[in-house]
Amino acid sequence: MKRFSQLAMPYIVWCVVLLLLPMLLIAFYSVTDDGNGIVSFSLTLRHFTKFFTDPDFLLILWRSLKIAFKTTVICVVLAYPVAYFISSNDDKTRNMLVLIITLPTWINMLVRTYAWVGLLSNDGLISKIFSALGIGSGELLYTEGAVLLGMVYNLIPFMILQINTSLCKMDKSLLEAASDLGANGFQTFWRVTFPLSLPGVISGISLVFLPAVSSFFIPKLLGGGKYFLIGNVIENQFITVGEWNFGSAISIIMAAVMMLSMYLVRKIEKVNAQGDRD
Repeated sequence: MKRFSQLAMPYIVWCVVLLLLPMLLIAFYSVTDDGNGIVSFSLTLRHFTKFFTDPDFLLILWRSLKIAFKTTVICVVLAYPVAYFISSNDDKTRNMLVLIITLPTWINMLVRTYAWVGLLSNDGLISKIFSALGIGSGELLYTEGAVLLGMVYNLIPFMILQINTSLCKMDKSLLEAASDLGANGFQTFWRVTFPLSLPGVISGISLVFLPAVSSFFIPKLLGGGKYFLIGNVIENQFITVGEWNFGSAISIIMAAVMMLSMYLVRKIEKVNAQGDRD
């Protein structure tokens, strides 16, 4: 045990230096005024008060939660049939399909998002296709739809992989038992397959909702500054305005929102697991 503890020390030091200390620094800035350092500072909660009393910031927070919710729902609806199809194949085909799904993630997310800027622009490929078909496409770029498209495109592989993993781990004999008991295809799916795949769905929701609610470069590139989310506010406070204290306070608020979301998701997962055991 002592040997394993020694081997874990570099990882512990890495976590403390690169994860814990920055979080403590952000927490410190969020409750101090003017960023005067550790020697001279005054404790205050005015940065939190400023956020919760300003209707513009609350509107941006609501917009961020709303688009993250929409992204998550779309990913679940689109990812489940794909994951179901992948899991229904033999091992060789399944591994190939998983490779195809994960292949785009090997490219930097920023580069992939930039590609959509070119595709959705007025002289881009999609607009040209719509024009050739005689469809009035209107403005595609710098809209909520463009932001949603970018979110779903970048995050849906995580949802597919999580659901596929749950479906692959499922005991296939349960499907045969349901069929022997007279259940048709839909009944077997609804009463056996779907409940057993819920852990994967819940894990996928965590991996999609949390990045979506805090994303800043996707709405910045595909929203063009017209669609401002909470991640853009934090970036703006740190880089443009220079209000590190207020930006830190917003970061702490978002961290609390994410931890609450994770707690609720895990709570649902535990309830579902308890129901399966009962």
